[in-house]
Amino acid sequence: MEYLKLAVAHPSELRSLITYNVWRDPVHDFKRNPKDSGWDRERMRECWSFLDATSRSFAAVIKELKGELSRVICIFYLVLRGLDTVEDDMTLKPDVKIPLLLDFHKKLSEPGWNFTGSGPNEKDRQLLVEFDKVIAEYQMLNEGCRFVIADICARMGAGMASYIELGDSPNGLTMEGWRDYDLYCHFVAGLVGEGLSGLFVQTKIEKPLIGLQLSLSNHMGLFLQKTNIIRDYAEDCREGRSFWPKECWGSGGVFARQTEVQRGVVETYPGSNSYKFTDTVEGRKAREVLSTMLLDAVSHVTSSLEYLILLRDQSVFNFCATPQVMAIATLEVLVDNANVYKKNVKIRKSLAVRLILRSTNPRDVAGIFLDVGRSIHKKLRADDPNYIRCTV
Repeated sequence: MEYLKLAVAHPSELRSLITYNVWRDPVHDFKRNPKDSGWDRERMRECWSFLDATSRSFAAVIKELKGELSRVICIFYLVLRGLDTVEDDMTLKPDVKIPLLLDFHKKLSEPGWNFTGSGPNEKDRQLLVEFDKVIAEYQMLNEGCRFVIADICARMGAGMASYIELGDSPNGLTMEGWRDYDLYCHFVAGLVGEGLSGLFVQTKIEKPLIGLQLSLSNHMGLFLQKTNIIRDYAEDCREGRSFWPKECWGSGGVFARQTEVQRGVVETYPGSNSYKFTDTVEGRKAREVLSTMLLDAVSHVTSSLEYLILLRDQSVFNFCATPQVMAIATLEVLVDNANVYKKNVKIRKSLAVRLILRSTNPRDVAGIFLDVGRSIHKKLRADDPNYIRCTV
């Protein structure tokens, strides 16, 4: 029935789904190169299993990277996922979490280290319980790759710790304005972009020029992170977190607290599980805030495209381009979408597959961005304050 609906509503996506699952061959298959990918070692195979468990979408593109780069990026991802798991765990007290974030990079030099203190419901708890396997594989990387991973882990951990308040201490960074928001996104995602660029160079897959693109690498990370932050707003609120900068709510006094947007601004469509904005001052303000957040995310698009143009290896290009086109497609779905304030909003899997098949060169990726950008502008209401500014 699902495929029948897809054939009627989105026939081109159904064709893409069939093409991807039946005829598409990966650029590189990590299992066919066991020496470089580590597939010939049981411990590294377990690390690949951790990657599958923590992120299926990233796992697919990582597995197609050329040579040893697939293994290097797998370990890099797992190290940062372990660090992120510590930050996200709301059961850890600040006096435990902050030292762990600050010293996490040092644990990479401690064979056998693991962490069993995560909350029982933490999604990636098992990764930290068996983190000694990740450390052992990290130790097998070349010196340049180890330096990049440890450096990014240290800077990211320090950045994450800076946003955690210890008791009544006022010294923690806050998400007051747009600059604070950019700084936070740099710590948790921009640094990932920098690290990836460094690893592309350390494995000699890309030229040294890529390692110097710190600004463009940062924009790549910020674009993905900001898209996720908008998409995950409702989930974050339920877990007691909020990453939208207070400045985005304006100074009009409509919302005294960010969480108030959860009440009275959306209503359910009769007989459905979807929401629409209420025709109230609060509802109109919530719509405006959403478009402002989307406009801020779109501001990184041009720099992301500039970075992609510099890449030379096909597997690296696919690895970098796929999340970017997913992000721009997600932003298009989020435009004027009241569901953002109540639940996670995702693009269709069939659409994601269609985008993957199209994202193989800079021209086609730019075409996708242009088409989606026009669609975003078309979906904005004429009375939206960002109507004129939101162009790609």
